[in-house]
Amino acid sequence: MNRTKTLVAVCVALMAVISSVTGLNVAQPHLAAEFGASQGTVLWIINVYVLTLSALLLPLGAVGDRWGRKPVLLAGLLVFGASNVIAGLASSAEVLLAARVLGGIGAATIMPVTLAVITSSFPATERSRAIGVWTGVAGGGGLLGMFLSALLVDVADWRFLFVLPVVLVVVALVMALTAVPDSREARPFDVVGSLTSVVAVAGLIHFLHERDVPSLLVGAGAAIAFVAWELRHPAPLLDVRLFRERRLATGSVVLLVVFGVQAGVSIVLYPFFQTVLGWSGLVSTVALLPMAGLMMVASGLAPRLAERIGARATMATGIVLGGLGLVFMAVFVDAGYLTVLPGMIAMGAGMGLSMPPATEAITSALPRERQGVASALNDVTREFGTALGVASLGAMVAGAVDTGESFVEGWRTAMWTGVAVMAVLLTYVLRPRGAGRPASAGARRRTGS
Repeated sequence: MNRTKTLVAVCVALMAVISSVTGLNVAQPHLAAEFGASQGTVLWIINVYVLTLSALLLPLGAVGDRWGRKPVLLAGLLVFGASNVIAGLASSAEVLLAARVLGGIGAATIMPVTLAVITSSFPATERSRAIGVWTGVAGGGGLLGMFLSALLVDVADWRFLFVLPVVLVVVALVMALTAVPDSREARPFDVVGSLTSVVAVAGLIHFLHERDVPSLLVGAGAAIAFVAWELRHPAPLLDVRLFRERRLATGSVVLLVVFGVQAGVSIVLYPFFQTVLGWSGLVSTVALLPMAGLMMVASGLAPRLAERIGARATMATGIVLGGLGLVFMAVFVDAGYLTVLPGMIAMGAGMGLSMPPATEAITSALPRERQGVASALNDVTREFGTALGVASLGAMVAGAVDTGESFVEGWRTAMWTGVAVMAVLLTYVLRPRGAGRPASAGARRRTGS
């Protein structure tokens, strides 16, 4: 089987999913005008996709392991493609909302399978570089999708936002039929673990978006129930004991923080370009592309650097670069785009260097036959980080404006907070190797360590 074709097929499928995360953000006024919808309804149309996607990742990742990655990927692409057709033809806000929920189901089916196909079918000598390409698409694809969406909204109509995902789905379907290998695992499906994970992730993500206490209580309670059940179940959805292993814990924390900082900075960069510099939505989106481009390039280079200096040193280098980028953006924010640009470039490069080794650390912690769950864990971590970053750094800027401070002062607070978080992350990554509890003998057998 041509592994290059396999990599292209799963990355095209991934791009369809990622581009839909941010695409509708640029069309909020158009949706409100088209359907006479309130701002709350419009935000639900946008956010319900991510909420559904995040909540279903772990159980649907296990479905791919259990019933076969190729048929599950094909089914997910068909559902996702149909949802975008329905969304593009929607006659009401309710129909569009339902289509976005369906799209989230399809996306949660596709996303873990794309990475699982790479980690289970590529040999060790090629796996790291393939993961680097995947993480580049996952990291930079959202900003590229946002640019294409802004362009379509400006030159055509918001309904054309759903054409690109459909085109990508058709291409991925054609390629996947011949290029994606199948694999499956005969093991019991953890129904209780799946249900409690859905409630836990949905509750906690909803809390980060809406900041409502009931969601936090429900999510936290379900998370506790999930851990308690998984510790007792003979064939758990996710063996939580694996988090005792240093690589898995480090990779998860790095992804959580890196995606959180990236999402938080992106969410304040966009209004900065519009509010402070007075740019249009399309120009503001174009201004973000250098960061996305450097992130994708650095993700491709990270595996080669890791082969030379090690995964931990590569992650640390990326964290340092990302932190320096935040410092540049905090110090030079008053001087305009060209002085902020070096900070964006440094941050994009740093994020790109840190993501592939973190992703590989997570996926290598679970055996080959459980790569759907491993990939889903990677994806859930990214989504939690994104939601956390948007909720925290975005709130700092909004809070500063609400209390009478300037947007720039709120910006500086957010950037310096990001610097502090990256410094703590660097300390965690470089902690002595003996720190923390070692993996249990059972965990070592499962991970091959």
